[in-house]
Amino acid sequence: MTYRFLGRLHARLLFFVPAGLRRDPQRGQGTVEYVALILLVAAVLAAAVAVAGKTHFDLAGLVTKQLKTAIDTVGGGKG
Repeated sequence: MTYRFLGRLHARLLFFVPAGLRRDPQRGQGTVEYVALILLVAAVLAAAVAVAGKTHFDLAGLVTKQLKTAIDTVGGGKG
């Protein structure tokens, strides 16, 4: 009986609370998603570096070469 009364009292009091003061359950959701995305990218890069280190693959050289090619093609050059 007491819980029912307190529940109804709580619901009626929330009616009078301004919308700006109420909690928003989705507040901060964007931050959580960005952190998850950054962690995913970091995990993929860590895996790529680990594989490149074991196979003696020149990952840095390949990335540098691809970046130079992309920059040259944007400027109208043939690379």
